[in-house]
Amino acid sequence: MMMFSLESAISPESFVRVIDAFVDAIDLKSFGFRHVECKEEGRPPYHPAILLKLYLYGYQNGIRTTRRLEREARLNIEVMWLLSGQRPHYHTIGDFRKDYKKPFREIFRRFVYLLKTWQLIEGETIAIDSFKIRAQNSLKNNYNDKKIARHLEYIDEKISAYQSLLDAGDKEEDKQEIEEKIAKQDQKKASYQKLREDLKASGEEQISLTDADAKAVVLHRNIVNVGYNVQASIDAKNKLLVEYSTGEVNDTHALSEIAIESKKLLQVEKLDVLADKGYHTGEEIRNCETENITTYVSPRASSTNNKELYSIDKFTYNKETDNYICPAGEKLQTNGNWLKHSKNNDRRSPYKFKRYTTKACKACKLLSKCTESKNGRAIDRSEYADALEANNQRVLENPDYYRQRQQITEHIFGTLKRQRGFTHAMVKSKEKVLGEVGLMFIGYNLTRCVTILGVEKLIKALKNNCLCVFNHIIWQILSRFNRFIIFN
Repeated sequence: MMMFSLESAISPESFVRVIDAFVDAIDLKSFGFRHVECKEEGRPPYHPAILLKLYLYGYQNGIRTTRRLEREARLNIEVMWLLSGQRPHYHTIGDFRKDYKKPFREIFRRFVYLLKTWQLIEGETIAIDSFKIRAQNSLKNNYNDKKIARHLEYIDEKISAYQSLLDAGDKEEDKQEIEEKIAKQDQKKASYQKLREDLKASGEEQISLTDADAKAVVLHRNIVNVGYNVQASIDAKNKLLVEYSTGEVNDTHALSEIAIESKKLLQVEKLDVLADKGYHTGEEIRNCETENITTYVSPRASSTNNKELYSIDKFTYNKETDNYICPAGEKLQTNGNWLKHSKNNDRRSPYKFKRYTTKACKACKLLSKCTESKNGRAIDRSEYADALEANNQRVLENPDYYRQRQQITEHIFGTLKRQRGFTHAMVKSKEKVLGEVGLMFIGYNLTRCVTILGVEKLIKALKNNCLCVFNHIIWQILSRFNRFIIFN
């Protein structure tokens, strides 16, 4: 026999002590967790703090399946100490993750606000970027209209072939077998027709059968898989995560939503945002501008089908006279009318633009270098052109400032994917995936806080603060009072 103490087996600098202090600082009842207080009679359920601690430990160490988490609770000394020796069943562990998807996100947001009051998050410059994770849905079970059409065409061909065999067949047994095959193909055809109707009714471009919220996305190196495009904003001061979301399959229409939500969460008057060229969209940049958010988004190169022709940047726009000067020195004028433009497959509202032309094109010697049209060159200037040009000018004038973007974002996503295995979702539906992202991001911010403050100081700070659902003003006063005690 031997005497053994779990307390003495856990190092004072162990990360599980940070997790323990963090969860104990949360007023779980205010976030909607059940079984925080239990009746005296009957067998007591597992306290939500026990399961939350288990998940934070697991996501921190790349352990996310419920059976592996159950195993850790039985074999891992650190987890035994963290859970006080309790051993929840994997069903209980799985249900907890599904039931509390929204509280995970809210806890993350409250923690971010606490970090702001501790001045670990500055709230002046954030970088926005995205990373993609696979969903619990195979590419086989993801359809768009073209894919459904190919299946229907293939089925029609098979039915036609079977019908020819049926007409040529002599034996009654063969005819019966062929008729059964035709009936089976008719059933398949009906299911694909129903799928096409569902796709049309949804208003989406694609539909997934296993996880309805998942979309076909390009993961890396043109490899397409079904998953989620997770948007994240990171504060520049200490590289701490601020906000996250998921929606579109690419970054084109994601900038303003995540930027505005980050500004609201940080409660600042103005904000600078750094992002790569995937976010370079006029409407999004102007939306940020109206919310007092200054964008530094890398400009996209002008697109043209013929690279031998003059690109748009060869034409100089004069804002005072509202015209363009072409390479030949001629003025391209507009009649002042606003036209509307939208792509057929774009569900968003069409944007407005003015068209600039000149009659001098027809007699111009440079016409062959400018356009393939006999009627001359026409330039369309959108309603967002001013916002785009201002953004592009800021990036060109501040290259070192913009270059921070990659330093802020890239290493975080590398850590989450390579070290913690966050390459795929363990749950289905957008809300549950966002809850899982919240667990992962809480763990990352805690790790960064350990690096910045150290274990002892962070635990002390957490013990003097309570993360709960308070009125913003009251919560801010309490957090600042506690910050004064901790950091002074």
